[in-house]
Amino acid sequence: MEEREKVVCLAKLAEQAERYDDMVEFMKKLARMDVDMNAEERHLFSVGFKNTIGAKRASWRIICSLEQKLTSGDQAGVMIDAYKKKVEGELRKVCNEVLSIIAIHCLPLASSGENVVFFYKMKGDYYRYLAEFSTGTEKKAAADQSLMAYQHAMVVASSELSPAHQIRLGLALNFSVFFYEIMNSHERSLILNGSFLSFH
Repeated sequence: MEEREKVVCLAKLAEQAERYDDMVEFMKKLARMDVDMNAEERHLFSVGFKNTIGAKRASWRIICSLEQKLTSGDQAGVMIDAYKKKVEGELRKVCNEVLSIIAIHCLPLASSGENVVFFYKMKGDYYRYLAEFSTGTEKKAAADQSLMAYQHAMVVASSELSPAHQIRLGLALNFSVFFYEIMNSHERSLILNGSFLSFH
């Protein structure tokens, strides 16, 4: 069994066992082989990181919710704030790692329109995750990078993928979420969904 095939098998095993940290390590190893990933490999790469980051994003939201329920002068506020910063540090680390791998090992080797759209969409997603918890100039920088990645993905998707293509539909949905949650542009979100998802 070739090393590439072995790594994919191990990643699939880790996914079935719901050991997503292991899955991420296997897929990082694959990415660093500098291969143009096929559909199955792309899926495994995305799923591993999505489950890892998803749990941390959920934790961050719960902590923020608890923080909002505090009354003025509550002693627990200091502890909650410190714990929130810890989770934000973990989120930042995962996002930056994914973005680095995409920039160095994935996009330069993406030979098909499908792969280009997939990885630019993923780039937009992880900059969006950074923007969710960042503030000030850091938030603006992450939002700007997310916007550019989504826009690039949309341009390629419009010419390379059919309107009903699963990746194109996922891109439209996530770009819409970006406008709704990060840019607070609810109208733009609705317009994007209506125009980009048109099958006519």
